[in-house]
This record gives sequence, structure tokens and C-alpha cells, in this order.
Amino acid sequence: MSGSVVLLQLAGAVALMLFATRMVKTGVERAYGEVLRHRLRATMRNPIMAVLAGCGLSIALQSSTAVTLLVGSFAGAGIVSGAAGQLAVRGAEIGSALVVKLLTFDLTLLVPLCLIAGTVMFMATERRDWRQLGRILIGIGLLILSLEMIGQASEPLRQSSLMPLIISYFSGDFVTAYLLAALVTWLFHSSIAAVLLLVTLAGRGFIPPGLGIVLVLGVNLGSSVIAPLLTRSADPGIRVVPIGNLLMRGMGSLVMLILFMTVKPPIGLLGATVPDQIVNAHILFNVIILLAGLPLAGLVYRVSEKIVAVSAKPDPAAALDVVELSALNESALDTPSQALANATREVVRVCETVEIMLKRIIELYEDADPAKIKALAALDDRVDNKHAAIKLYLAKITRNPLTEDEALRCQELIGACVKLEQVGDIIVRNMLVHVKKKLERGLEFTPEGWRELCAFHASVLANARLAFNVLVSRDPETARQLVLEKDLLREREKETSASHFLRLRDGTAKSVETSSIHLDTIRDLKQINSLLASIAYPVLEERGLLGGSRLKAS
Repeated sequence: MSGSVVLLQLAGAVALMLFATRMVKTGVERAYGEVLRHRLRATMRNPIMAVLAGCGLSIALQSSTAVTLLVGSFAGAGIVSGAAGQLAVRGAEIGSALVVKLLTFDLTLLVPLCLIAGTVMFMATERRDWRQLGRILIGIGLLILSLEMIGQASEPLRQSSLMPLIISYFSGDFVTAYLLAALVTWLFHSSIAAVLLLVTLAGRGFIPPGLGIVLVLGVNLGSSVIAPLLTRSADPGIRVVPIGNLLMRGMGSLVMLILFMTVKPPIGLLGATVPDQIVNAHILFNVIILLAGLPLAGLVYRVSEKIVAVSAKPDPAAALDVVELSALNESALDTPSQALANATREVVRVCETVEIMLKRIIELYEDADPAKIKALAALDDRVDNKHAAIKLYLAKITRNPLTEDEALRCQELIGACVKLEQVGDIIVRNMLVHVKKKLERGLEFTPEGWRELCAFHASVLANARLAFNVLVSRDPETARQLVLEKDLLREREKETSASHFLRLRDGTAKSVETSSIHLDTIRDLKQINSLLASIAYPVLEERGLLGGSRLKAS
């Protein structure tokens, strides 16, 4: 077999591994993302729990970088302290290393089981949670399969006369090997994928023990660089946690490299085989960084803040005194097609504001204060003002002759704008009242009840995004999916209410105290979902896909 074919097969196997890792991460984020985020925020007040929460979330998302970005956003918003954020990231790195350890076991039998079960779940139902679980299982199956493919693709390299020369060179130049591993990890955007590749190649005898340890240290350097680069244009508060991770993990890997080259410790203590030594070295390194980070978390965070402050660029918008512009250009009214496009742009801005309100309201249920409540109410005022301006603008458009399509689009935009304004009112006049009541009385949901609320809210938020996409794209398939999700949410509401009443029957104190807030919140979210789902009706009616109040059978 020619060298080019071997490299092509190896590249294909690595590509499948990267795709499978991302597939698992995407499935977990879509199915359980909101619940996991709320769980992470709730547990990060305790240092030990912050480490455990970061570890668990990293295992679920298959990515310590994703956890670093998430925690950085929390710290930037003032939801968690910087020191707790640093500890959560330390836990995330250990979770990432444990995933590698798990995937090094013989899991061959899981490949067909995961692929079959995942495909059935994904194709046999329209329920989002089951489809995403199917996506996760398919991703796990493909990930394990890709490791086998990497091993098989690299087998012909045993007979290569060039491979021993390459390995010999890097074994004599640890610094270059260290930097190369960092570069490859940055290209992969995944330390899990990079270490798994090393383990697979080491299992075929291509990587000697000493070089394997150096490459692992390089992987940790490359992984610590990813988040700072991804957030380089973000607000300074968001960048502090990724920079702190770079200081701890990146600088830690460099220190470890110097110590390894100087002291030359016995590698055999890490395991009997080179793959075991690589995985155990990866875990040990991150445990050492965690132990060092416990007392240093506060100091590292303060240093990170100074670094970010020094590197922060002045905001050009502030210098220009930029204000929010309106897309409702009066000069375009004589051209209805242009005017409708302007109105669509302005309605999309209202969609963005409503999405922010919908995301923030559930956070206030857990961590409310007068300033945040006032800020959310101000967003509703913005929605009301834009709603009034858009209706007036659309009314002016109708003074000119319109084609049938233009008239329908005008009515569609008016209807969407009214529904968005109603959603804002529900959030502020209903749900914000529940928040204040919970805050004033010092009430707490049961863990089961809070999980149900978060999951229900996550479904409504996902449907809101579908609705906003339908408003712009007018895609019939997305519109159909949105209406189907409305029916699924109705069933979920019944299940949630039944679970809540079961807890009431059992006399759970917290359930009794928060019963009205819980049920009213579910009702409000369902009403919001119904309003947003109705945005899809004009698209379905236009194509004859809506019969009465039900979707026509396809």
C-alpha cells in the first residue's frame, strides 16, 4: 500500500473521530445543555463542588474547552466568582482526562449496540430529547469505531523505513515534539481527540515512553490555548477564566517539561504499557495542576484580570458614541419590497431581545436581585417601543398598492410582532412576579421540581429559536417541526404536572411552598410556546399543510 493511501486512510479515521466527538457534544448540549448550565451555576459556590461540577460537565460534553467557555461567560456576567470558575475549569480538565481513560478500554461490542440504538431513537420519533439521545449514542459508536480505524490505518506504517527516522528525531528533540503536539491539539480543538490519537499510535508501537510523556504535555499546552483564542474578541470579564487556565495549565506543562528533561523520572511507575503510561500521565498532570490550583485560584484570577486589562483594547463604539439605529427607513415606503425587508430586520431585532428576556428570566428564578429585575423590565419597554414603531411603519406601507404576497407578508409581520410583544408581557407581568414572590418569601424549589422547570424552559427556548428562524427563512419543514414540538410540549406539561402533584401528595414541604409558582411558571411557558409556535401557521397555511387546528398528515 502506498504512503499516500495510508495517510489518506489515517486522515479519514482522525476526521471521523473529530466528527464523532463533536456529535456527542452537540447532542448533550441540545438535550441537556440548559439543565447542565443551571446545575453548574448552582454548585459553583462551594470549591469542592465547583471541581466536581466542572468534571461532570466535561465528561458529559466531551470537551473541557466548552466548559472553560461556559464558566468564562458565567464569570463575565458576575454569576460566579473568578476563583470558583478557575476551580471548575480544573475539574473539567480532569473530567476530560477520565473520558480518555474510559475510551482506552475494549469497547468494541458497544459500536453496533450504540449505532443501532442511536439510529432507532433518532429516526423513530419526533421528540427532541429522544432524537438527541440517539445522536449521542451514534456519536459514541462512531468515536469507538474511529479508534479502531486509526489503529488499522496506521498498521502499514510498521513496515515504513521513514517512520523510525521520524520517531528517532523527535525522541532526540523533545522541545519540537512538545510544540508539535500543542499545534496538533489546537488544530483538533480537542485534547480528548489528540490524546486518543497518541494512545492508539502508541498501542501500535510507534511512540516510545519518553516521547509519549512529552507529547502529552504538549497536548495540554495546546488545549489551554484554544479557549483564549476563541474568546480573544469577547468582553474582558469573559476572557479572564480562559487566560487563567492558560497560566495554570499552559505554564504548568512547560514547567513539567523542564522537570522531565532535567530529572528524568522513572516512567514505568505510570503503567506497564506505553498507552497506559500516556493516559495515566495525562490524568496525573491535571491532578497536579488541580492540587496546585486550589490554593492559587484567587491569585491566578487576579493576575489574569491584570493581563486582560493590559491587553484590552478601547471600545471604538464608545469613542463614536454609537446608538442603536432603526431599520425603519421612511424613504423606502414608496418601494414596498424594500420597506417590508426593513420591517423584517426590525422584527428580527425584537426576536433577539425576546430571546434574551426568555434566557434571563429562568436565571432570575435562581439568582435574583433588584438590579437584574429592573434590567429585564427595561428590555420589555424596548420591545413595546419597537412593537409600536413597527406597527406604525407597516400601516404606512399598506397605503401603497401591494401585491398579494406583499400583503400577506405584511400581515405575517404584524402578527409576529404582536405575538412577540405578548411574550414580553408574559415574562415581565407574570413570570417576573413569580420571581419577586419567590425572592421575598425565601422559597426554594425541590431538586426534582427545579430540574423539571429547567428542562421545560429549555424546550421552550429551543422552540423560540425555531420560530425566529421560520420568521426569516419561511422554511416549511422548520415550521412543521415547530408545530410538532408544540404538541410534544403539551404532553411534557402533563407529565410535569403529574410529577408535581405526586410530590404534593407525598407531602414534600418545598413542593407545597412553591406549588403555585411552579404550576404558574409551567403555564406561562406553555403560553409563550403557543404564541411562538403560531408564527409558523402562515407558512404552513400558504402551502396547505395546516388543516383546522391540526397539522395535516404527511
